[in-house]
Amino acid sequence: MPVTIRRATLDDLDALAPLFADYRTFYAMPPDLDTARSFLHERLSRNESVVFLATLDGAPAGFTQLYPMFSSVRAQRTFILNDLFVAAHARRKGVAQALLSAAADFGREAGAIRLELETMPDNHAAQALYRAEGWVQYDETLRFQLPLATTWSDDA
Repeated sequence: MPVTIRRATLDDLDALAPLFADYRTFYAMPPDLDTARSFLHERLSRNESVVFLATLDGAPAGFTQLYPMFSSVRAQRTFILNDLFVAAHARRKGVAQALLSAAADFGREAGAIRLELETMPDNHAAQALYRAEGWVQYDETLRFQLPLATTWSDDA
């Protein structure tokens, strides 16, 4: 069966939560299915993000999550592609490309002027994928962040 992509709803939490928990674990967070499920439930129920779920051979295979933003200068919508994850069993089977394509299609349909993402400097595989899918590196600004939470670390 080919990769299928659909916009996730609250009905997809059972399929999404384990993927999201694995995604967080990949980034050195402790395994926590309850936190994953709760976080996704809040985002979806409040319409704070758009999540696309990929399935491969009928099984959950990956997801991407977009957060709406706006360009004040351009006075137009943008989206932050904050999360992209493909389960180990589904890697190198077109899942990531299908998720990126679905995100781009959604952004265009929503009238966004761009999608944005960031990745770690040493994540060369992801960088190669993004470039192959038409993403361009933008180095004309410096990013800053102001830690507000006491549990914040520069790993998260």
